[in-house]
Amino acid sequence: MRGDKEKEKMKLASLKHDRDGKLLVVSHDMKKAVAVPGIAATMQHALEHWDAVSHHLKLIYDDLNKGEQLDGIIAFDPAACASPLPRAYQWLDGSAYVNHVELVRKSRGVDMPESFWTDPLMYQGASDNFIGPRDDMVLPSEKDGIDFEAEVAVITDDVPMGVTPEAAAQHIKLIMLVNDVSLRYLAMPEIAKGFGFLQAKPATAFSPVAVTPDTLGDAWQDGKILLPLLSYYNGKEFGHPHCGTDMIFNFPKLIAHAARTRFLCAGTIIGSGTVSNKDRSVGSSCIVEKRTLEKLETGESTTPFMKFGDTVKIDMLDKNGASIFGSIEQKVTQYKP
Repeated sequence: MRGDKEKEKMKLASLKHDRDGKLLVVSHDMKKAVAVPGIAATMQHALEHWDAVSHHLKLIYDDLNKGEQLDGIIAFDPAACASPLPRAYQWLDGSAYVNHVELVRKSRGVDMPESFWTDPLMYQGASDNFIGPRDDMVLPSEKDGIDFEAEVAVITDDVPMGVTPEAAAQHIKLIMLVNDVSLRYLAMPEIAKGFGFLQAKPATAFSPVAVTPDTLGDAWQDGKILLPLLSYYNGKEFGHPHCGTDMIFNFPKLIAHAARTRFLCAGTIIGSGTVSNKDRSVGSSCIVEKRTLEKLETGESTTPFMKFGDTVKIDMLDKNGASIFGSIEQKVTQYKP
C-alpha cells in the first residue's frame, strides 16, 4: 500500500483551443486552473508521456490547492472546457451493468443469452469530435428517439495486447463521467443488421474534469467507483443508481476484454455502459430503461424521449456533497445546415 505522499491525486481538464484543447491542472474545489504548456500542452501529450510528466502535474495541483501564486492562474469555467480529451484515438463503450442490457433487450422483445453475464458487450464509438460538457446536443430530428445515457469512463495509457485484468488496473490513468447520447429508433434497425451501431450513436459528451483514481480515495475500489451517479432530466432527478452495485464487469476486466486481440494506445477511453441497479427505487440513467420498466409494470411506456429544448444534467458528489468531476449540463437543439 502506498503512503499518502505517494498517491497521485489530480484533476485535469482541457480548455477549448484548436482541435486538441489546452491542458489545464484544476484545483480540488474546481475554482482555479492553470495551463501547463511547459509540462504538457494537451491531455493527449500528458497521457503519452505520463511517467515523465505526472509528478510535475501533481506538484502544480498541490500548489494550486495550497493557494500558491502561480503564473497564469484563471478562474475555472466548465463552459469554456472541451471534453478532457476533445478527440480520442479510440472510444470503446462496454456493458458492465448487465441489468441495463437485459431490460433494453426486453424492450425490443429479445431474450438475452447467458453469455452476456460472462463476456461483456462492447461497441466502438465515434471519437473524432466529442461534445463539450456544457455544449448543446445538436441533433437532426426528434423522431429518432433522443436519449441520454449516464455512465462513467476511464482513460488508459498504452495497454499491451492480451493484458490480464490484474495488470490492466495499472493502466487506468484518469476517470470521468459520460453522456453517451443515443438515438433509440435508429438503434433497433441497426442492431437488426447484425453489424453494430453507427447512426444511432452520435457524438458523446464527457465531464469537464477527469480525475486520477487516487483522487477518489476509498470511493475507488476493485476497479469500480463506489458512489451514486446522479441524473436530472428537465431539472428533476431522474436516477441515482450506485456505480459499485450490480457492476458485473469492472474496468480492468473491460480493458482486458478490449485488448484481447489488439494494443490500446494512450488516450483510449473505456466506458462502463449505462449505470443501472436492480433496485428500481434508485431510478434509471437513461430514458429507454425507464420506458421499459413502465411497460413491464403497466403495459405502456409513458415517459417520452427527449425533445428540442429538453435538458439533462449528470453529476457525481463526494461524501461532503461536492461535485467531483463537474457536471455535464446539456440542452437538446436542432441541427440547422
